[in-house]
Formats: sequence, C-alpha cells, structure tokens
Amino acid sequence: MPISVRLEKDKCRGCTHCVKVCPTKAIRVRFGISHIIGEKCIDCGECVQVCPQHAKKAVSDNLDHIADFKHTIVMPAPALYGQFHNLSDVNIVLQALLDLGFDEVFEPSAVEDLISDLTLRELDDEGRERPVISSACPVVVRLISQKFPNLIPNISKYLSPPELAAKLARERARIKTGLDDKDIGVFFVSSCPANVTEAHYPLGLKEPVIDYVLSMTDVYKRLLSLMDGTKKHDYLRTPPVGDGRPYKDYNVISCNGLSDVIKLLDAVEGEQLPDVDYLELFSCVPGCCGGCMTVENPFAAKARLMKLTAADKTGGTGMEPPLCPAGHLPALRTEQIEYAPTGILDADFKTALGKMKRVEDLNNRLPGLDCGSCGSPGCRELALDVVMGYADETDCVFNARAMMEDGGDANSYLPPPFRKSANPP
Repeated sequence: MPISVRLEKDKCRGCTHCVKVCPTKAIRVRFGISHIIGEKCIDCGECVQVCPQHAKKAVSDNLDHIADFKHTIVMPAPALYGQFHNLSDVNIVLQALLDLGFDEVFEPSAVEDLISDLTLRELDDEGRERPVISSACPVVVRLISQKFPNLIPNISKYLSPPELAAKLARERARIKTGLDDKDIGVFFVSSCPANVTEAHYPLGLKEPVIDYVLSMTDVYKRLLSLMDGTKKHDYLRTPPVGDGRPYKDYNVISCNGLSDVIKLLDAVEGEQLPDVDYLELFSCVPGCCGGCMTVENPFAAKARLMKLTAADKTGGTGMEPPLCPAGHLPALRTEQIEYAPTGILDADFKTALGKMKRVEDLNNRLPGLDCGSCGSPGCRELALDVVMGYADETDCVFNARAMMEDGGDANSYLPPPFRKSANPP
C-alpha cells in the first residue's frame, strides 16, 4: 500500500531522530540517508514532527481537483477551527471555505451522534467481541491490522466518521442536485497523513468514498485572506444526525498517543482488561489537533476548540437537515479488514525458520543497548536487517571494535555515552 509520508533526501542528514520515534520500526538510516519501509509505515506522522531538518513531509491532495467536478463538498475536520486565534464564530471559517471555491460545506462532526447510535448497537449485542474498538483513527486501525491481528474482529464494523459523513454528504447532494455520484466531489480537510492514504486505499471498503484529502496547513494559509469577522455570516453549521445516546451503561476507555495505545492493545490482547466494553483510541496527542498537518500548538488548538464547542448553544440551525434518512444509509464496512503482516523472512516456511534462528543467534551477540547508532531501531532489528542482507554485523560500533585486530583504545571507536573511561578534552 502506498504511504503519505515522504522523505526529501536532499534535506536528510541521517540523524536517526525518526528511527527512534517510529512506533512500527519502519525507518532505517543507511549511508547518511533515512529510508522508510513502506509496508511497515502506518502514516502516523511521528517522524515528520521530530525531524530537525524537516526532511520528512506529509503528502496530501491538491485543491485544484475542485475543477474535476460539477458540485464539490468540503468536510473540515473540527481541528481546523482550533488553528485560528480569537475565532468567535465557526461560520466565518465555513464561509471562507465556500469562498475558496466549494459549493457546499458538510461537517464530519455532524455524524458523531449517529456514530454513537451505531456503536451502541454493537455494544448492545451480547455476542459481539469485547472490547469494541473505534474505527475513528486510521493510524490505529492500520496498527491493529499489522501488529494485533487477533484484535481485528474487535474493530467497529461501521465506517469511520469521515467516511460516513462523506457518504451522507454525497447522497444529500445527489438528491438535491440530481447529479451522478461521479460528478460530485467530496474533499476532506485533515490534520493526518493517514487520512490521505485511507481515502485512496480504504481498509474494509471495496471503493473509496472520499475523493481527495487536503492538508489542514495548506487550507489554513488560504483561508486567512478570505476570513472576515466583521460581516454577518449565514448560519452554515451542519445539523447533527442521530440521537447521540451516551455510553453510560458501558465501560469505556479513551486513550491518546501511540505509545500508550500500543500498551493498551497489548493489555487487551493479553486479556488483562476483561471488563472494558469500548476503546476510543487516537494516535495523536491531544487527539486530532496533534496531527502533523496542523499549524498551531496542539494543546492551544485543543483548548480553543473546546471553548468554541462550549460556546455553541445554538441548538437549531438555518441549514436544512440531511435529505437522506440516516437509518437507510449503508454504514457497514463492505470488506473484512485483513491481517497485513510485515517483515516476513521468507515465503518458504522452512527457510524462514532457518533465518529466524540466525536472527536469534546474531541478536544474542549484539550488546542489547538499542542505541540506534547502527541506523536500525534496535539490536533485534539490526539482526533482522543483517539476515535479510540490508546491513552488516559490523554496522554495530561495538562489534566493529571487537572485530578489529589492530588494537588501540576501544573508547576512540565508541560514541561518548558508551565509553567505559573518561577521555581528556
């Protein structure tokens, strides 16, 4: 599967910052250049955020695709509102999006109540695997498909909020305009590169439902010159769909941040949380405001968003409700999410076992410090890389020194944190 995080080689200095933060160990540094192993990457954007040279970037779709359709719908992720200082009315942003060239605005947050209703259907089913895991974060879904295959059946069988919003928005526009689906373009403004990949290569869907995903950073820059807080704006907020019943009768855990998400999934897989009914998991801290395609400090943006949400006491809206009854909208995934194993040593089982034995033997000879100086995330990953022919055992600075026959001071061959005695300045 293609990925939406790319490397600009001319900027990379091989510093290994990205290697250390990658949750799926998908990055290596060889010959001074970082390399992303596509099959392991889940587009979390962690490497984008820590790269001091800005050599990693999230790739999104182009706004020029508006011209490809007769009618266009833009769906702004709520995190967009938190990017603006002193924003008192969300309608200012929504009007600016229309001024940008879109024909209609549809907010994904409008389907939150519908998502709650659908989730409760799953939780009310006594035969459903527990805990049910939200499908809202595409990074988490892809992480589970790679690393936690036993938990794939636990992922919600319903579409993610952006996917469900896209289907509802497209159906609504089709009824209003009389146009064919191919003439209606749905654009999602997102803070996350995983949404870009999910839109074009969705897990659990036979065909994409979102046409293009725009970077929140790019859209933010374009909106600044169009926003006018002095004039009166029409009420453009999308009315909510569904009853939005709370999960008060169920045990729910919410978790942000990939390291903690992975620990939680480990605990679930190890049957350490038998009483939990539902997991809301997000890769970014503090939620989608922390995505790598944002502008503002994520915690400041989250605080602004919460303030805007608390101030929205309008209740009714001037916008007509969705024309398509939510109960008749196909909300189920059409395909089973498949296990996507990575790092297969060999297609032949016997050969793979032999290679695994070599990996274990080599790993036992390595120091076990996981320092990353070799360009691999840790000693075991270096052992795997050596067996697969991507690295050499002497890439380990400790083994390289041990293999040298010309003697000398061992300290001179090691990075300062690992020297056993002090060197004079």
